[in-house]
Amino acid sequence: MDISIIIINWNTRQLLLDCIDSIYRTVQQATFEVYVVDNGSSDGSVEAVRNAFPSVKVIANARNQGFAKANNLALRQMHGRYAVLLNSDTVLKKSALETMLDFMDRHPEVGMCGSQLLNRDGSKQNSAGNFPTLLTEFVSKGFLRVFCPLKYRDAFKFKNALFNKPSPVDFIIGACMMTRRSAMDKTGMLDEDYFFLYEEIDWCFRMKKAGWLVYYLPDVEIYHLGGQSMKEINLRARVESWRSRYLFFEKSLMLSPSERYGLHVLGILQNTWQFSIYTLLNVSVLFTVRRHRRRWLMFAYLLVWHVRGLPVSMGIPR
Repeated sequence: MDISIIIINWNTRQLLLDCIDSIYRTVQQATFEVYVVDNGSSDGSVEAVRNAFPSVKVIANARNQGFAKANNLALRQMHGRYAVLLNSDTVLKKSALETMLDFMDRHPEVGMCGSQLLNRDGSKQNSAGNFPTLLTEFVSKGFLRVFCPLKYRDAFKFKNALFNKPSPVDFIIGACMMTRRSAMDKTGMLDEDYFFLYEEIDWCFRMKKAGWLVYYLPDVEIYHLGGQSMKEINLRARVESWRSRYLFFEKSLMLSPSERYGLHVLGILQNTWQFSIYTLLNVSVLFTVRRHRRRWLMFAYLLVWHVRGLPVSMGIPR
């Protein structure tokens, strides 16, 4: 078996069916298997997949297990030389996965690779990035851009960068990533302490720490139809982003309890600063600008979450 394709689904029935259909339409030469791990959907996703694609292996969870744990359920069963983690809101272009497979076969030093993600209109999404640092995650990006432009440039050098050939990067976006089975066997699977977001960053970090390379392939294009969703502020998703952010630094920097406390203080200070800025901004325009109101609400929600002690109940339902 060449590749084992794993799709995590949570109430995205039609997107999921379109994604699976694109796999069978575009993968012509490689041998593959498809796993769908459903995280307790209530929209008939499981039945729809079983009816439309009986060869797909479905793992139906009774509740939302999160991204990492759900993927690991399939990773433990896979038969392929490579695993492909694919979001349910992706649509493959012709030969995309086979081009990635060919690249991995020709470069045994590469542990994982990712593609160029596209919006529905064909415009490019950011598909790779630098590892987060305390500077990038706990200082306002606007502040860095204005007052520390050189540090901003170095910290976000992959943002909107133009690549004309396969290039090594720190991490690739997890909407589509191909991982070598032998690298995974040595490095480990996804860290199940992460529920949502930062899982792929952590995985790439551990891959590179173990000596494997991570590559971005700009010529391999895949539509990521949900790529704009985070522009619409989802308060529960924002909470999960902050929870995973703390977890990444606690693990990667091996922080002591006192250092973890200091990190949380930094988070509170950053959100307080942002909340104050947007309070003044909204007052100055009498709360008439929708995007300012939404940002103000987001930072208010995050502050309440911090003050209440980071409760799980304010995040995505488990």
